[in-house]
Amino acid sequence: MTTSTLRVYNGWDKYNSLLEEAIAPLSADQLSLRPAGNLWSVRTLACHIIGVRAWWFHGWMDEGGEELARFDGFDDAPEAEHVDSATLVDGLRRTWSAVSASLQRWTDADLEQIFQRPVPNHHGERPWRSREFIVWHVCEHDLFHGGEISLVLGMHGVKGLDL
Repeated sequence: MTTSTLRVYNGWDKYNSLLEEAIAPLSADQLSLRPAGNLWSVRTLACHIIGVRAWWFHGWMDEGGEELARFDGFDDAPEAEHVDSATLVDGLRRTWSAVSASLQRWTDADLEQIFQRPVPNHHGERPWRSREFIVWHVCEHDLFHGGEISLVLGMHGVKGLDL
């Protein structure tokens, strides 16, 4: 990736570290915190971040090999509701490693490559997306759900992401 393109994502690695630092000390009860009974827990949100990174980078673009593939569907697995903070931090670290390696390798021209959704969506469609779209989408997804994690923790008097 050229310097100008890489600079756009500079800081994403720091954000991942902040997620890891916020989640690492959490107990099982704290990981189960929710803003309301019908909304996702901190644990579910973290599993979702991990699973989505794998879905887009490995499932769509075939990046990260088996190391990343093992996290595809991580947020849908029944055991996801019982993972501990160490497992979540490991998942964040490993998926970020694959994302980061890809970002460092790609050129501006690579961002133009398009990929088709690997399986039909709920409308039966298999849309095409550029690598540039996918990278931005995963970045904004991390920021959105990481913000939710921080908000939920703060609502319950627990330290969130230290921005």
